[in-house]
Amino acid sequence: MSSAAVSTDPQDPRVSVDPLVATCRQISKLLGEARPSNTLRMAAPQLVEALPDIAQAASSKDLTKAIDEHLEETRGHVKRLEEVFEAIGIQPESEHCDGMEGLISEGSEVAEAAGDGDARDAALIGAAQRVEHYEIAAYGTARTLARQLGHTDAAKLLGETLDEESAADEKLTKIAEKSVNRAAAR
Repeated sequence: MSSAAVSTDPQDPRVSVDPLVATCRQISKLLGEARPSNTLRMAAPQLVEALPDIAQAASSKDLTKAIDEHLEETRGHVKRLEEVFEAIGIQPESEHCDGMEGLISEGSEVAEAAGDGDARDAALIGAAQRVEHYEIAAYGTARTLARQLGHTDAAKLLGETLDEESAADEKLTKIAEKSVNRAAAR
């Protein structure tokens, strides 16, 4: 029988550790250190910083109002994420979210574009919906993992944010279909 080296590294999944520690590591990886965690931990503050400029670039009053309302919701998401981390007992590490940075950059390019305001509004809606879909994927994944790991309070909080992100996406679709896309097509 050959003797294999046995790892003592607590990060090694083969090493037996306290289940609570293992659970915290798993959730920490998702919510505080690894992708899509950066979306959750750092994307919301990045979005809070970018949304006022996007709202200012919109010419549709309905679109401006929707972006402003979502800015307030997003500020609440930041606070809710703090509650999630507290509920599961971890201190997340702060990292920059490259994915959100790219989406915000695309939205900023649209916002700064010259030309027809109606066409820009249609493009702003497209950019905003890409952000929403990114967030929906991240919050949905985190909520499911939290639920599966038995973190019901965290899962509930993440589910609330997921519902708000989905509603924001639906609101953008309604604005596009009701007025913005028609005006842009003229």
